[in-house]
Amino acid sequence: METLSSCGKNCLIQDNVVLGLVYKKGCIPLKVGVNAVIRSNSILYCDVVIGDDFRCGHNILIREKTQLGDKVLVGSHTIIDGHCVIGSNVSIQSAVYIPLNVSIGSNVFIGPRAVLTNDKYPVRIKGDLPGPILEDNVSVGANATILPGVRLGEGCFIAAGSVVTKDVPPKTLAIGSPAKNTKLPDNLMGGNLL
Repeated sequence: METLSSCGKNCLIQDNVVLGLVYKKGCIPLKVGVNAVIRSNSILYCDVVIGDDFRCGHNILIREKTQLGDKVLVGSHTIIDGHCVIGSNVSIQSAVYIPLNVSIGSNVFIGPRAVLTNDKYPVRIKGDLPGPILEDNVSVGANATILPGVRLGEGCFIAAGSVVTKDVPPKTLAIGSPAKNTKLPDNLMGGNLL
């Protein structure tokens, strides 16, 4: 297996990690900043750029054309399927699925087993695959599902188990299935404490 990668100083790479998996000719080597911790059985493709202080759990996958800022945590068994942009100070918990074409701002929390989607009519209608857009300071609860092209406004809060089918305005609580937008309680106002 051919790999291409470069890591900054003070990186800890555990056993059975694949850094810079080559998926096509001419791809750019994986670049990882300083002080990274990459745990066992993880695969990171080439054409990926990761900032400083990256940490991940075991068995993660980060595919091509993905950019991560500084201080990003990716939990065990999480998949980032490529062509994504993720800001800085982001906490993605275990077993999260992030498809192609997702944009995630900074200071964002995504709870365990949350699923983001990009295909409105899977295997029925061909078309674009618009991923969700998560603005800064968004918090997504465990087991929430975010549908294709949905925009989560700055500082909004998605309750655990919610199915978000439409945009959520800034500083709004989305709760239920399908999620209904409601007033964000005062105690949930402000940025995430990551």
